[in-house]
Amino acid sequence: MSDPTILVDARGHRCPVPTLRLRRALEEAPAGAVVRLLADDPLARIDVPHFAAGIGAQVLEAAEADGALSFLVRK
Repeated sequence: MSDPTILVDARGHRCPVPTLRLRRALEEAPAGAVVRLLADDPLARIDVPHFAAGIGAQVLEAAEADGALSFLVRK
């Protein structure tokens, strides 16, 4: 059985806050953990993939629905 996805809801916050919250969640998560980040700042489209690549994390999914961005990131 796999571990549940960690949810980080950063909607309503402007960058860099969503990325900082993602960083904190990934730092506290075990290796291989999956974190879902919800954000509504359009800059997150750029910041999150760039941040993930910089730390060696993998963006498994990036989607948009109802004005919110959703990123699934594996540590």
